[in-house]
Amino acid sequence: MDLKGTQLLFLFFSFLCADQVRKLNGDSIPGCIPVERNALLGFKEGLKDPTNRLSSWMGDDCCTWEGVACDNRTGHAVKLDLRNPHPFSFYTDILGQMFFRRSNTWGLGGELRPSLLGLKHLNYVDLSMNNFGGIRIPEFMGSFRQLKYLNLSYAGLGGLIPHQLGNLSSLQYLDLGYNHNDDIFWEIPPGFLIIDNALWISHLSSLRYLNMTEVQFREGAHWLQALNMLPSIVEVRLSDCGINTIPLSLPHVNFTSLSVLDLSANFINSTIPGWLFNISSLEHLDLSDNSINSTIPGWLFNISSLEYLDLSYNFFRGIIPPAIKNLASLKALHLSGNQFLEGKIPVELGELCKLQSLELSGININKNLHEFEEVFSGCMKNSIETLAMEECQLGGYLSDWLGDFRKLKYLDLSSNSISGPVPTSLGRLSALQVLYLSENKLNGTFPESLGRLAELVALFLDQNFLEGIISEERFANFTKLKILDLSQNQLILNLTSDWIPPFQLQGLVISSCKLGPRFPAWLRMQKNIIYLDMSSTEISDAIPDWFWRIFSQILYLDISSNGITGSVPDLTDFINLKYFNLSSNHFKGPLPTFNSSVLSLLDLSNNSFSGAVHRDIGKNMPNLEYLSLSINNLSGEIPLSLCHLGCGVLDLSKNLLLGELPDCWNHSSLIFVMDFSSNNLSGSVPPSICSLRFLESLHLSNNNLSGELPLSLKSCARLNTLDLGQNRFIGAVPSWIGESLSSLKILRLRSNKLVGNIPPNLSRLRALQILDLASNNLSGTIPSSFENFTAMKVSGEMNGTILKNFDRYNENIQVTIKGIYIEYTILLPLVIIMDLSNNNLSGMIPEELTSLFGLVSLNLSGNHLTGEITEKIGTLQQLESLDLSRNNLFGGIPSSIIDLTFLSYLNLSYNNLSGKVPSGNQFQTFIDSSIYAGNPDLCGFPLSQKCIDEGTIQGPNAIGGDEENDNAMDEEGSEMEWLYMGMGLGFAVGFWIVFGPLLFNRK
Repeated sequence: MDLKGTQLLFLFFSFLCADQVRKLNGDSIPGCIPVERNALLGFKEGLKDPTNRLSSWMGDDCCTWEGVACDNRTGHAVKLDLRNPHPFSFYTDILGQMFFRRSNTWGLGGELRPSLLGLKHLNYVDLSMNNFGGIRIPEFMGSFRQLKYLNLSYAGLGGLIPHQLGNLSSLQYLDLGYNHNDDIFWEIPPGFLIIDNALWISHLSSLRYLNMTEVQFREGAHWLQALNMLPSIVEVRLSDCGINTIPLSLPHVNFTSLSVLDLSANFINSTIPGWLFNISSLEHLDLSDNSINSTIPGWLFNISSLEYLDLSYNFFRGIIPPAIKNLASLKALHLSGNQFLEGKIPVELGELCKLQSLELSGININKNLHEFEEVFSGCMKNSIETLAMEECQLGGYLSDWLGDFRKLKYLDLSSNSISGPVPTSLGRLSALQVLYLSENKLNGTFPESLGRLAELVALFLDQNFLEGIISEERFANFTKLKILDLSQNQLILNLTSDWIPPFQLQGLVISSCKLGPRFPAWLRMQKNIIYLDMSSTEISDAIPDWFWRIFSQILYLDISSNGITGSVPDLTDFINLKYFNLSSNHFKGPLPTFNSSVLSLLDLSNNSFSGAVHRDIGKNMPNLEYLSLSINNLSGEIPLSLCHLGCGVLDLSKNLLLGELPDCWNHSSLIFVMDFSSNNLSGSVPPSICSLRFLESLHLSNNNLSGELPLSLKSCARLNTLDLGQNRFIGAVPSWIGESLSSLKILRLRSNKLVGNIPPNLSRLRALQILDLASNNLSGTIPSSFENFTAMKVSGEMNGTILKNFDRYNENIQVTIKGIYIEYTILLPLVIIMDLSNNNLSGMIPEELTSLFGLVSLNLSGNHLTGEITEKIGTLQQLESLDLSRNNLFGGIPSSIIDLTFLSYLNLSYNNLSGKVPSGNQFQTFIDSSIYAGNPDLCGFPLSQKCIDEGTIQGPNAIGGDEENDNAMDEEGSEMEWLYMGMGLGFAVGFWIVFGPLLFNRK
């Protein structure tokens, strides 16, 4: 046998020996190794697989199982990829820039069992996009010495990261990002991954990629020292990690390969560290969303390798240095949300010839847009693709030079003061995909030139002053359009029922445009819509059946404030529904049924729905944050399942509900607002209501509730509004209200059967703006300590709020002002009222009340108050309504009352007032004499009884009267002179007749 034959025989013999060895070890080729198959099956036993994703994990050949890959040569399992094939999908809320997440039932859960250790040859593990319920990363994950790729992002993991991961010396890719469970409400301790000491990272000597976004670094974690010991690291992402400082110096900079450094969304408040200048490979630097308060250091513009620089949303001040032009390789510059000197945008920006993205939003530029022509006339205009100058206080017209940016794909000039028409030059932006012109002062019509933007994907023209008719021809070229927002304009959509749109929208917002009266039939062609707002569009038609079939996958639906009729079908198939608003229409029939685990807002108020509230309503919508069924015809009792809702607002007011309030609120802790007012509820206030530890607003008015005000209300320490008016409560006003409910801004107990004195310590409610104790049987005096109502001493603020921690709801309250009932919502922070009318109060009106300078309405009518009206009444400069009628007040009306220049309602009737009605200022407009009825000793305009006052008569012509009035006054004056002379003579004669004999005859 020749040499070549001998070699072949030797190789064959070696293969047979190796095969026997493998069989002795339990290996099997082909197919997977039994030991490893058993390890995989043991690992599977610990998993929860709700959609049976691992159904293929059966039989002998584990190398063919879903997510498992084996080495073709050795047969060992080397790859385990259980990444969720249907990951979380996000959708941007057009109006609020919020993210909606679809329901995800495909995620694996359960536990990570150590049987996985049987796969000793793994070099790739991906468990991302699953939900393991906050369990910790097991320590055994550090035992896979051959592992090169480990992805545990979005996996629902929590707790301390085990230091054993530092044993993975072959690891090149590590992603532990985004493990914060954002389904957990904010007041519950969140499920973060945590690092107490990062030095174990320094042992990952082969690491090139590290993502720890949202992993929380504790103080003294030494993260920078650890990273500086990784010679091969290329990309580091530590966004939102709770880092508050960057060491300003390093003994030795070892980042020889670092290309990407992301430290955004932390709490860094130091200056930009100088050691960054020594990283010659740095291309991407993101320090956005921190608290850096300094000028931009000049050396930063000498890092010639930089292609991406994001310093947005910090506190950088001074100017944007002209040296910015030195960053010749820069492709993206984001400086939004800083405090640069007003208008200081350097011309040199235009010399960045490779710049593709420029974001300057939120910088106070305060210039007309046309003044930037010099900046944007450089070579930048040939490369720029993204230009964002939102909320920069820009004015003037849209400039024609914008049409020269032929590569521009994204343009955002929203939230400025740009006026005039939309220029035709924008029609030259042939590459434009996204156009934001929202919240400006644009006028004119929808321009024909915009119809030429064939690449447009999203168009936002909302909240302007556009008007006129939009016909179908304007949309003819929008074949790629996905989002259209024309809301809050004066536009009329003239679209025929048989129109076939050229686009397939995902988001349509046309609120306040005229679309009706017919329901738009062309919507039938839009089968991809997940965000639809057609509120206030003058539709007065029934919703066709096809609508509910086609839009069963919708996330956001608002068709409120129309005249839509008909009923709503069963909506249990709408499992992705997040926001559903049908309020202020004419819907009737029973309430629809829902089964959406992600539904956060449900508003069916102000319709004609009838029947009972579904018994399981609280169980079918576990994540509901806002529920309003008010102003309907709902009947029956309140279902106990409402106690299980996690919503912030629960409003079932103005219905026909009866029975007692459930006493099960200790099962829910997230309610901020509870409103069951204007129903037929009976019984008492259940004690468990104040187990709602975040309750700020409680409305139970206009029911048949009875008993004394329960002591359990003392526990509602966060209450800002307490409205128990128009019930049948008895007993005294509890003194503990002033002690325990110190946050109250509104206290309304009117129209009950309360007795006794008003407790003086109510004055400890320093935040109180509305005090309404009217129409009870209260007695005693008005406490002088009421001068301590601090919030009543200043004017209300339009930008103020009643509720502290819940800004998604406009608080409302009904008050009596100017003699009528008025319900306030948006303007409520301006309302400062004291109403103690229709009780049995006595004594004088405390002069101390005149220090409450913010009072808008003061009503003390229908009591037994005595004394004079203080001259200091004129200091209540904000008073619009003053009612002191039906008391026992006496004396004159103080002249200072004419200083109440905002006063438009006055009632002083049925007292014992006397003297002249003051004149001047707005009092000349009070021409209704009933204001002063029942005060027989009052005189002057507008009363018929005239006053004698130095020869003048009060009235509208008291100054500069006509000749007839002058003659009448002369005649009356002469008669009075003769009367006085006769009286004097009679007095003298009578005096001497009586006292004369006494003087001369002392007996």
